[in-house]
Amino acid sequence: MKRILIAVSVLSSALFASAQSGTNSPYSQFGLGTLAEQNSGFNRGMNGLGIGFREHNQVNFTNPASYSAIDSLTFIFDVGMSGQLTNFKEGGKKLNAKTANFEYAVAGFRAARNVGVSFGILPFTNVGYNYSTTEFIDQTKTSSYTNTYTGSGGIRQAYLGFGWQPFKGVAFGANGGYLWGGYDRSMVNTFNSESTANTLSKYYTASVRNYKLDVGVQFTARISPKDQLTLGATYGYGHKIGGEPSCQVISTNKQTSVADTTSYPLHGKMDLEIPTTYGVGIGLNHNNSLKIGLDYQLQQWGSVKMPEYNTTNGVVDYSLSSNLLKDRHKFTLGFDLCPVENSRKFLNRVHYRAGVSYATPYIIINGQDGPKEMSASLGFGIPIMNRNSLSTLNISAQWVRNDSKLFVTENVFRINVGLTFNERWFMKWKVE
Repeated sequence: MKRILIAVSVLSSALFASAQSGTNSPYSQFGLGTLAEQNSGFNRGMNGLGIGFREHNQVNFTNPASYSAIDSLTFIFDVGMSGQLTNFKEGGKKLNAKTANFEYAVAGFRAARNVGVSFGILPFTNVGYNYSTTEFIDQTKTSSYTNTYTGSGGIRQAYLGFGWQPFKGVAFGANGGYLWGGYDRSMVNTFNSESTANTLSKYYTASVRNYKLDVGVQFTARISPKDQLTLGATYGYGHKIGGEPSCQVISTNKQTSVADTTSYPLHGKMDLEIPTTYGVGIGLNHNNSLKIGLDYQLQQWGSVKMPEYNTTNGVVDYSLSSNLLKDRHKFTLGFDLCPVENSRKFLNRVHYRAGVSYATPYIIINGQDGPKEMSASLGFGIPIMNRNSLSTLNISAQWVRNDSKLFVTENVFRINVGLTFNERWFMKWKVE
């Protein structure tokens, strides 16, 4: 109980750390922002793989059915951070940006026979960008205007989940979560001193407080004396999450400095949504030393509406639109190699991990698909052993490329660092 209280205290402190944005991508101005990684340290070494994995000494948030595999005498606490360097490229121009972020804090333990429990906090989306564009009004190039785009925020989730294996080879699980956060986005218009035109600025806000529900199942069969095959499936419930998104438009007369403010929507309120999500995965465990897996995930963003500001024939409208998002498909392939988990040789106990992924975009920009995503990772799980602990330092390097011929191309180089504390519970030591 003492360790649980300590973990809850750390998680509470992490709530404040998670408030900062984990991105500086201009693509986070669309939809709910850039989609965050939904996994912990050991998954990240395999680029997020995990639907068909059952781990006895790691918290596998990717499929809650896996909690039933947690060792009976341990309490697992895992916390992670990341640092990244992003290279932006568009039209021959390049720009680099750095950011660091708290990523996750999760815990897990065995509550009863074949029943595991987990709780923690993770990011769901991130919003963070700041850039500007300048255009000349006429051919003389004496009058110009600048639009400055800024945004911050994101949605976080705290969850409590369980996994239950009612009989050998079959496990079920569920995560009940709480979503909170939102975004502040703006477009500020300014003219140079040669122009007398009115400026027009737009401010977009939303604040989310709602629930999230995910369920999972795993079927495990031994196909040879040294090989186990696990089939996993997950389902995330899509629903409205509120937020009451609003838009405030301010028109300012440059000569008189008089501002006219209009707030939208004019009537009623609107709700943001999260999509229904399906995932399937397969994992092959050879002698508990080599684990290979393949995951597929479908997020049905295409049926999710987002608020949009439009001006048609002089009529201004801020309402929900169904043509701003599209379904997202993601494929992930990876492996985890640990030569001999209980070996006396240090290098034999290290986990060597790698993974690759491909994902289609979920945002539509000016009627065109957003960037497709290709990524790869390489990671290590380094054991840290003492009398009462079997802890692991999970380190991974990840490359993510958001590729677009029409818009900005991003190359992200990220270092993930996670520390998994695996403390033994109720262990009685025998002295001879």
